[in-house]
Amino acid sequence: MSTYPPIHCGVAEYLRMMISALRSVAPWVKTYVITLLEVVKEPFQDELTGVHVIPVLSRCTSNYDKLLGVLSSIGGVDILHVQHEYGIFGPGPEILESCIRARNEGLARKIVFTMHTVYHPLSGRSKELETQRRLSEVDAVIVHSYLQEFELQSQGVDPSKIFRIPHGTLINPYLGPPRHIHARRLGIREDRLRGVILAVPGFLRRDKGLDILLEAMKILGTKQFTLVVAGEVRDPEVASIIEEASRRVNLVYLERYLSTDEILQIVALADAIVLPYIDPPGSYAVSGILHLSIGGLKPIIGSRVPRLVELYQYAPRLTVPPKNVHELAKRIEWIVHNYDYAVAYMSTLYGYAARTQWPRMTRRHLELYLRLLGIEGRALDIEPPPLPAL
Repeated sequence: MSTYPPIHCGVAEYLRMMISALRSVAPWVKTYVITLLEVVKEPFQDELTGVHVIPVLSRCTSNYDKLLGVLSSIGGVDILHVQHEYGIFGPGPEILESCIRARNEGLARKIVFTMHTVYHPLSGRSKELETQRRLSEVDAVIVHSYLQEFELQSQGVDPSKIFRIPHGTLINPYLGPPRHIHARRLGIREDRLRGVILAVPGFLRRDKGLDILLEAMKILGTKQFTLVVAGEVRDPEVASIIEEASRRVNLVYLERYLSTDEILQIVALADAIVLPYIDPPGSYAVSGILHLSIGGLKPIIGSRVPRLVELYQYAPRLTVPPKNVHELAKRIEWIVHNYDYAVAYMSTLYGYAARTQWPRMTRRHLELYLRLLGIEGRALDIEPPPLPAL
């Protein structure tokens, strides 16, 4: 259960990449996606992944009776996997309770939750914290970072049910063609690109720290840079910041929802990626844009926030305290004058990108599924024997 394209959502793109990898890792697995009634109203089959998509749910609803109906109509499932985000399923435990009901009624053998966001008590989110305390009731909880793992442990979730599987990484397939090819595909005039190209891809919200980056650009001077800002605006105030900045900075602005392929082309086009994020207090997540960026094998500058904890782990010298304009300007200037060294310094992060490629991470999901079903240890590329009837 999750959002799924054409819904504009990072979790939707995450799930699509995982299912695409699952087709190559284990083509014998039959997958259904139960999703929201927001863009497409009728069931369809995704041409890219072959998955059956069934839109029946409402965002943040408290009633999941339709979920039980869908599970019954397809004959039940072995694994009911929820790609959980509070903005999709709401702050309360209703989705968890409905999944447990499905298991009790024989419509699902095992329940798995991937917690894309985990809250600390400092967040003050009482409903979300209560939902997290009940996660021991499911069969497995997947998280993407150590911060999330130990936060759930500290809140009383059974450690034996928590599994850290890093966010998958896609090694950028667009690194070969020259810059002008990417510019043409993205609709950017080549004469707009001069100097060092810095890119800020993804949804444009206040927490992306774009205002911090623009202040840093003032310190550096703007003649030696092109700033590519690309993504769907989620906050009108950010649109105003970009409009004001375009008068002072050589700024290329692509104001639209970006497909995964377009984000990868922007990363390939850029000399460096800048992610000056500002996380709200007590929120632990992992950035999907970071994983699309590290697959591009380019220098990345980011802030020291939970969403970018992997950047801090593997390339700490290219991280800065959040909201620190002067430190951000220093890192950008250092990359400009030491580019080859910066690329070499990022090699540890590039190794991490190779280790977390989607087929590897999907195989770890599959191993967990099989372990929960009691058939671990079998070759994953061979279809296992049928399970007993539900």
